Amino acid sequence: QVQLVQSGGGLVQAGGSLSLSCLASGRTFSAYAVAWFRQAPGKEREFVATISWSGGSTNYADSVKGRFTMSRDNAKNTMYLQMNSLKPEDTAVYYCAAHRRRYSDSYPDEREYAYWGQGTQVTVSS
Repeated sequence: QVQLVQSGGGLVQAGGSLSLSCLASGRTFSAYAVAWFRQAPGKEREFVATISWSGGSTNYADSVKGRFTMSRDNAKNTMYLQMNSLKPEDTAVYYCAAHRRRYSDSYPDEREYAYWGQGTQVTVSS
């Protein structure tokens, strides 16, 4: 099992920045590809970003590319999402997730992820 505990988020004006963190415990964090997803009110959960288990490869949704940066620090068992130039349409509950298998490639499909954080609200006002 991998336990994920999120922190960060909150309320910001459009154009501002926020950061999210996700601390992992349990099995070896460094062996898992991890990702961020989000769910806006009335919408399905969608992919935001993913990073490989080594940290050498990242992938972003087109809607956040160039504005969001995902990273990980395996020594601290922590993954991050830095969000810049935020837009009202970024408003959602954000979730961190760890892949269901060790040493797997990272995927933008939530069905590949078995371990989830508790979610944290990000609200961007116009």
